[in-house]
Amino acid sequence: MTIDFISLGCSKNLVDSERLMGLFEAHGFKVTHDSDDPQGEVIVINTCGFIADAKEESINTILEQVARKNEGLVKRIYVMGCLSERYLADLEAEIPEVDGWYGKFNYKELLKEVAPPSSPVGDTIDAPSGAVGGARHLTTPHHYAYTKISEGCDRHCAYCAIPLITGRHQSRPMEEILDEVRWLVNQGTVEFQIIAQELTYYGIDLYGEQRIAELIEQMADIEGVRWIRLHYAYPTHFPWHLLDVMREKKNVCRYMDIALQHISDHMLSRMRRNTTKQETMELIERMRREVPGIHIRTTLMVGFPGETDEDFQELVDFVKWARFDRMGAFAYSEEEGTYSAAHYEDDVPEDVKQRRLDKLMRIQQNISAEIEAAKVGSILPVVIDRTEGNYYIGRTEFCSPEVDPEVLIEMTDVKLTIGGMYQVRITDSEEFDLYGIVEK
Repeated sequence: MTIDFISLGCSKNLVDSERLMGLFEAHGFKVTHDSDDPQGEVIVINTCGFIADAKEESINTILEQVARKNEGLVKRIYVMGCLSERYLADLEAEIPEVDGWYGKFNYKELLKEVAPPSSPVGDTIDAPSGAVGGARHLTTPHHYAYTKISEGCDRHCAYCAIPLITGRHQSRPMEEILDEVRWLVNQGTVEFQIIAQELTYYGIDLYGEQRIAELIEQMADIEGVRWIRLHYAYPTHFPWHLLDVMREKKNVCRYMDIALQHISDHMLSRMRRNTTKQETMELIERMRREVPGIHIRTTLMVGFPGETDEDFQELVDFVKWARFDRMGAFAYSEEEGTYSAAHYEDDVPEDVKQRRLDKLMRIQQNISAEIEAAKVGSILPVVIDRTEGNYYIGRTEFCSPEVDPEVLIEMTDVKLTIGGMYQVRITDSEEFDLYGIVEK
């Protein structure tokens, strides 16, 4: 039996899909992922339920597969992930054609439902991911993987639905994570994107203190680990020892993904971010002082309830001051069940939100162009991810897959290897991407 997986949303969802795919493979099933034309007898859709656009995409994907089922192209459809975790009762009533619904935490039970009665589905369902060969099916290129170190979040930002979906923060035991990294290294993986809803909180629930720095330090000491990159930090109570590890361990990338959301004290207070403008600016200055060359990625929000023209101007001035190496932004969208939905009126008009968003991204576009242009003439280590047309497409340590600038290297008679690392001289730049040639 072939099972087609469709994974929507973030990389944390993708890890769940990969774990379940690995379990199916370990029990003799054939699995495919995000194929252009799913042909499996069973479709498994891993959904996102974070914001309105993501929910709409998830529902449309389910309905597309229901239509294929009605045409006889699919026998069974199963849905898992954030959307069904949050809206299970409504979904069961509205889309009865789906054969089974699973959430964020019980999805491994799907194996028992899909496996034929004669199949010996046993204890491997509960085995730690990566503990046995085939326990995780990588959908990324073989040389990099996402490593999820925790689930859930104890922060209660006013706008955020994540705690409603995932519940409280739950750290994975440190040795389990390290075992998974060792297992992945044995499969040929050399680059690790460390992900969590909030990675700086790691360890508090298990060990009574922040242990993210220790975890990354031990991970960096594993033979075969080439790059470690950190995603989704939180600015309040930042674990400063993590910067020591980043500075001292050459295979910990000088890269920090930390969502700041806003800078106005008025907005930070209403967002329940538990930080201030002054503390945020000191955090950025200290990061750059203690880790020279660090690239900071952040996410900002415009149009939160009560955002004034003065608040937005503060944000504009902050972006110009901070000169983020990587920056994304989005307009506020009210989510039911959140603090802001219950306590604030969504009073910023949609056209104002869009104008503010466009302005912020235009400013960042110019900053990004200047930052990338400054790299021209330098020689940087570049890992090759894939080919497109006449180019090899790669990344530096300052670039995470799929979301950050890439390095384009024109094909010549010198053949490069996917997953290989090369010293590349940067010869040109665009607003977000670089061009280079391999040094001989």
